[in-house]
Amino acid sequence: QVHVAESGGGLVQAGGSLRLSCAASGRTFRTYAMAWFRQAPGKEREFVATIGWSGGPTDYAESVKYRFTISRDNPKNTVYLQMNSLKPEDTAVYYCAARGGPASTRQSQYDYWGQGTQVTVSS
Repeated sequence: QVHVAESGGGLVQAGGSLRLSCAASGRTFRTYAMAWFRQAPGKEREFVATIGWSGGPTDYAESVKYRFTISRDNPKNTVYLQMNSLKPEDTAVYYCAARGGPASTRQSQYDYWGQGTQVTVSS
């Protein structure tokens, strides 16, 4: 019912910024909560940020609070993750996910996933 696809990843030096985009298709997109997760090499996939269908509420992992901002533009069927002050430990594959319910930090509650986009932060 909903397809999502991430873009905007790349290589950046520590302290730099990137903006990830997640383009979604499906007539119910505007009613879906969205989230970003990430998986670093050798580690389990972890929660990054989430946003409700109306643009709120939002929630962030402690490790990215005050550095990352999640937002959405429903007319464009797109969700964004603005990443500032990037650190080498932010290096990971970043995944966009969607669910037909409230914003959530739990992977198991998301129904639709993108294929991921690589973010590499060099020191």
